Amino acid sequence: MNLLIITGMSGSGKSCVMDVMEDIGYYCIDNIPPKLISRFVDICRKSDIDKIAVAVDIRTGDMFTEIFRSWQSLKENEYLDIKVLFLEAGDEILIKRYKETRRRHPLDEKFNGNLHDAINYERMQLSQLREIADYYIDTSEISTSQLKEQIKETFLNSSSDSLIIKVMSFGFKYGVSTESDLVFDVRCLPNPYYIESLRNHTGCDECVRDYVMSFEKSRILFEKLKDLIDYLIPLYVHEGKSQLVIAFGCTGGKHRSITFAELMAKHLSGNYKVQKYHRDITKDKKFS
Repeated sequence: MNLLIITGMSGSGKSCVMDVMEDIGYYCIDNIPPKLISRFVDICRKSDIDKIAVAVDIRTGDMFTEIFRSWQSLKENEYLDIKVLFLEAGDEILIKRYKETRRRHPLDEKFNGNLHDAINYERMQLSQLREIADYYIDTSEISTSQLKEQIKETFLNSSSDSLIIKVMSFGFKYGVSTESDLVFDVRCLPNPYYIESLRNHTGCDECVRDYVMSFEKSRILFEKLKDLIDYLIPLYVHEGKSQLVIAFGCTGGKHRSITFAELMAKHLSGNYKVQKYHRDITKDKKFS
């Protein structure tokens, strides 16, 4: 039986994830008290339900403190493959979302409407879960449709015990990718933005990739990164890691970072399940 515990910051997209999980065949229950998860699992097992997802977060109040103990107990069940998906976003993004939707934060009353204090307290309460999470997604810079696509790619028809590798690109001017396990800065390479004929293309286009990789420094860097990543992946697999996020960053996330992400994804796809994600490819097309 597969059990996915969905948790994270209020306003980070858990409801959206639950909708997707239900669509792809998981039996879902939202806002369940941690102490009841084990009982829910037993009921589902007797009913021959083999894929379940539960959302657990600060909404359960004082009962939420039991979540880590419940997780430890569930891990001891040999018939149960349990994973934790953690969602979060930056403080200002969460505050903006609450203001736009006019929804109250679950801790609004506890902190007399002070969102900053509520979010800080919630982060502290969730810190232990964040450390043991098998999957981690920062939704600060992604749309609802992008989040849904990531969830589908991660859990639809995927083996529960395999390593999923997400190779992504991003632009440093939009913020560093906080969800990544490995981040490589390729701003040291020649920038196609300064070539007028390449400016409006991206690293998905052959002309940009050919330009970036025409330099010896680019080819040497890529070979060294390949060696490093090829060495590291088996170590992560041995550790039991379920998801590995490798990110390449350049200035705007359009040219150099996408080039390296595309090439690395192609290199790894022969041996692993690989997802590609170009976070900032559609942003601010005037710059790179």
